[in-house]
Amino acid sequence: MENLNDDVPGPNVHLDRVAPVVAQRPSSPAVARMAEYFHDQDPPPVQGLVVAAFAAVRDGDGRVLLVRRKDDGNWELPGGRVEIGETVASAAVREVAEEAGIAITLTTLSGVYSDPHHIVVYPDEGPCQQIAVCFHALPTTARPELRPDHVETTAAAWFAPVETADLTMHPAVRQRLTDAVTRPGTPTFE
Repeated sequence: MENLNDDVPGPNVHLDRVAPVVAQRPSSPAVARMAEYFHDQDPPPVQGLVVAAFAAVRDGDGRVLLVRRKDDGNWELPGGRVEIGETVASAAVREVAEEAGIAITLTTLSGVYSDPHHIVVYPDEGPCQQIAVCFHALPTTARPELRPDHVETTAAAWFAPVETADLTMHPAVRQRLTDAVTRPGTPTFE
């Protein structure tokens, strides 16, 4: 593992509801997520859909790039919402550049995740079912310097797949990561 910028205390719990966060990114509109529900017993009724793009970026040593969220301290694949007028592929490239500070090339589809029991609540849209498109990707340079944005992410690091087992992450992200590293030639459709 390298370039671990660990300036957020990491809670050692998986929460179904994520604490409120409002963040400004220099090249994107404000990101505000009020709560997140994952197979919760009493979630709010869904009012819409939100599309998100993520990238499972692997370096030449087979390590995967993860970023640490500023709001809850969880590790995840870099990614986020697709903006109006943007393709899903360009959103994945943009999000990796914003959250980890590196340029990537998308190679193949890793999976499409649309679990109706994964609900993200935004202040403007209300409760939304997340549709996440995850790509396999490579950095455009051999040893890129990772730079978390310190707005949405506090750390960016390369991990060998076995090193990710003890990292705190949301169950939906854990599934995407597991699928990406164990089934790289077979896209997942959920």
